[in-house]
Amino acid sequence: MYDNLKNLGIPHPEDIDRYTLRQEANNDILKIYFRKDKGEFFAKSVKFKYPRQRKTIADSQSGQGFKEVNEINTNLRYVIEELDQICQQDQVEVDLKHKILDDLRHLEHVVANKIAEIEADLEKLTRR
Repeated sequence: MYDNLKNLGIPHPEDIDRYTLRQEANNDILKIYFRKDKGEFFAKSVKFKYPRQRKTIADSQSGQGFKEVNEINTNLRYVIEELDQICQQDQVEVDLKHKILDDLRHLEHVVANKIAEIEADLEKLTRR
């Protein structure tokens, strides 16, 4: 699993926290950040530079001639797919944690209201 990341020299892809991708001249710059260990001030990161692929395609706008376009490197596209799988999995876990905490807060509110209602009913009984 995560063969493309391992081919980049990343032995433990599960330690990846996030990544950035930017274009600089005719290159795409991929920077991968890893989770910080306890006591570390900065996250470890690695940077990779991919040349953009040049392609000549028919110019559909003018209907004649060709134009040259630059696009993302095929290998980089596969790496990004793997990075998205890792990073989106982390986001799903964070979203689930928030949902559980929201459900817990709601349950606390419902229970507190029910306790107040029962106490009010007891108060009515003791006044008689």
